[in-house]
Amino acid sequence: MTEIRQTGDQILSRKCRREYLSGTNSISLYIHIPFCLRKCRYCDFLSAPQPQADRERYVQALIREIRAQQECPAGTSADTVFFGGGTPSILSGEQIGSIMEAVRGTFDILPDAEISLEMNPGTADADRILAFKKAGINRLSIGVQSMHDEELRLLGRIHTVREAKEAFDAAREAGFDNINIDLMSALPGQSPESWEDSLRTAVEWKPEHISAYSLIIEPGTPFYDLYEAGKLAPLPDEETDRKMYHYTRSILARHGYARYEISNYALPGHQCRHNSGYWTGHPYLGLGAGAASYVNGTRFSNIADIKAYTDALGQPARTDVHALSQEDRMEEFMFLGLRMTAGVSAAVFEERFGRTLEEVYGNLLRRHMAQGLLEQTEEGFRLTEKGTDVSNYVMSDYLL
Repeated sequence: MTEIRQTGDQILSRKCRREYLSGTNSISLYIHIPFCLRKCRYCDFLSAPQPQADRERYVQALIREIRAQQECPAGTSADTVFFGGGTPSILSGEQIGSIMEAVRGTFDILPDAEISLEMNPGTADADRILAFKKAGINRLSIGVQSMHDEELRLLGRIHTVREAKEAFDAAREAGFDNINIDLMSALPGQSPESWEDSLRTAVEWKPEHISAYSLIIEPGTPFYDLYEAGKLAPLPDEETDRKMYHYTRSILARHGYARYEISNYALPGHQCRHNSGYWTGHPYLGLGAGAASYVNGTRFSNIADIKAYTDALGQPARTDVHALSQEDRMEEFMFLGLRMTAGVSAAVFEERFGRTLEEVYGNLLRRHMAQGLLEQTEEGFRLTEKGTDVSNYVMSDYLL
């Protein structure tokens, strides 16, 4: 593999880019927008407030990077596009439209492609949402997080529940018929009753998809500093956290939302295709500062420094270039695939790796089944309800 070193980082040559994408029938595109109006207190993602002029320079650098991907083999198609952040909805409809124009000019976007954009209710009015729709966005993921204003203030969110509902209604008025809302449980001082109320309010809105995550307090965040200093309200204990998780599944199921991944629920036909690709090993190309890629068994990332990325004129240095071994790929097949309620397929495992699940993991599979953590299906194996409760423990066992 040819590599060029630049300022201590690795940058992929043109030859490398072609090798990574050759033989790939379709890929998913992830586009990172690393801006927000104000950093949330729990957030450890690559994002920060930036002046409007800096955002525009970043957008132009991003467009240059997208167009540089014309070195991909002719006919490379994209089945999903996902604008993540940060807060992609901080950009104007015109900026999102310019990015999408570059994407369409570079990749063959499939006619039924899922094109998602994460939206903070505090950054989007009706005109902006309509502009996103006209730019080609067909799925919105709205970061509601809580249906209680006091919890939103605790999290450092910039919107209220009323503003979130207004943004949701504006999205419906603009013609969006595929909307996700994010909700967050296990917050400091949160009770099961408060969480249950958020869930019940959410289903009254009737989104097509609900992502329900437990808070994780990450080092380097304001929440972590407050937690270490003993200045946060107590977090729900493990038993309460599990109770909230079971509330989630039962309440959403009664309203037609099936859990298809540990933290994700959808009405029929509305599973997030982009995220499902991550869990099933579908190749994806990351564009923008800090964006990660996985193509043809190789992982690599863009540099995370926003200014350095913007100054790179569409040729960002790559970091962490790593060709996965077969052992690496088998591990990922298991610990990512087991996140899905469908579990892992024995036939797909054998087709992909030339070995059977029994050969590689037989003893471990039998042990987990004996412990009631896994069950066998017609296709392969999946977590039981008990196994889902201790999923991190179960999935870590599949690291060879």
